Amino acid sequence: MSHLIATVSLVTLAVSAAQARRVFLHAQGLARKRPSRAVRERDFAAYLDTQGVLQLDTVNVLARAHYMPLFSRFGPYPLARAEAFLWGDAKGHSAHAFEHWGHEASVMPRELLPAMHHRMVSGVSWQSKWRDRLDAERPGLIDGVRALVEEQGPLVGADVEHLAPRDGPKGPWWDTSHTKDALEYLFIAGKVAASRGRHFARTYDATARAWGLPPADAVDAGGSHPWGLPPADARQQLFERALAACGIGTVADVCDHFRLPLRPGTRAPDAAGGEAWAASAVERGLAEWVEVEGWNAPALMAVGGPSDAAPWHRAAADPGRATGAALLSPFDPVCWFRPRLLRMFGMDYTIEIYTPEHKRVYGYYCLPFLLGDQMVGRVDLKADRKAGTLRVQAAWREERAVTGARRRTDAEIASALAAELETMRGWLGLEAVAVESRGNLAPALAGEVAVGST
Repeated sequence: MSHLIATVSLVTLAVSAAQARRVFLHAQGLARKRPSRAVRERDFAAYLDTQGVLQLDTVNVLARAHYMPLFSRFGPYPLARAEAFLWGDAKGHSAHAFEHWGHEASVMPRELLPAMHHRMVSGVSWQSKWRDRLDAERPGLIDGVRALVEEQGPLVGADVEHLAPRDGPKGPWWDTSHTKDALEYLFIAGKVAASRGRHFARTYDATARAWGLPPADAVDAGGSHPWGLPPADARQQLFERALAACGIGTVADVCDHFRLPLRPGTRAPDAAGGEAWAASAVERGLAEWVEVEGWNAPALMAVGGPSDAAPWHRAAADPGRATGAALLSPFDPVCWFRPRLLRMFGMDYTIEIYTPEHKRVYGYYCLPFLLGDQMVGRVDLKADRKAGTLRVQAAWREERAVTGARRRTDAEIASALAAELETMRGWLGLEAVAVESRGNLAPALAGEVAVGST
């Protein structure tokens, strides 16, 4: 804390709240209107390169979470094209990406494997409890599962069930078994690689086939890991990549991008913590401290350009005006860190999937709507594939005032939102948009949708 307080005296630049929003959205690829051209593979690569992480989620009430950030930034694209990029050939071997625990379960660019190695081999993770329990309850199962995957992979969970038949029926919600837990432990520990097969099912294979690398627990003749970065170097790189992805943010904002520990020693005894990583970035000319209007903590802003040591680094930039519009998944990087979403955009947001229906305020799967540099509304969406309809089950405008932003009228918001919904309808292959009456923006939106459909 003492270092954080000391940084206040080092702040040399004042940034307005509106400038901070534009800088952040520019770094996120959301400050400008989408390109009118067709989405290309290089766009997927650019997203992974700039953000470093694409969060996965199985919820498919609209579109799975990892498809949405690409749509929000680039517009409609064939899902099969993204799948081919993210998961590669029929065996799940991608030349571009790998799956691991980045910001929750995530796909990341291949060049981040060395920086993620320390998480795979850490002995203090919660996954080690799985190993201890499995060793006690099913001795030898982990080694047996690993050997089978290395010999016959890629495999899905059902392919290894015979090594430890279930003691009971499948659960109604979170289906698990001893063999499934063994596969998940091996995946998190980097002893096998994971990818995705049909219907988003996780597949498992030997790291040599999937990554072209030995497993994370391999050591060379000198006792060192042949491809992993030292933990201190890895965390520093992840922090700096996160800063480039955000452009501007508090230390807590930046740490959240890759779920790095904010405080020293938390989640890992040797972790230096966010303040130390920030100080190092400033000292080496990758960041500077700034004071943002209305923020109660100093912020970091990325400065300088790419180098041989950090080819991914980008300086923050203010585009001067934000002209984009996008519906954002709850799992979009813009929405991940709720304190930032509230501080920067005035949006108090909670995903209500796990909230009992009678306690939900906005809806089961509400997407924030970004217009310019403001979060102007949120809509509860459902792709009713059987009926061929994109259902707007509720539509709300945001009432909080945002510093430095012109308040939008209901008509402006509804017009822009109707256009976004029409784009999404076409992307999902649905035939119509239907707006239900719930929410303070619903009447205006229903009118715009009706006009657009005539």
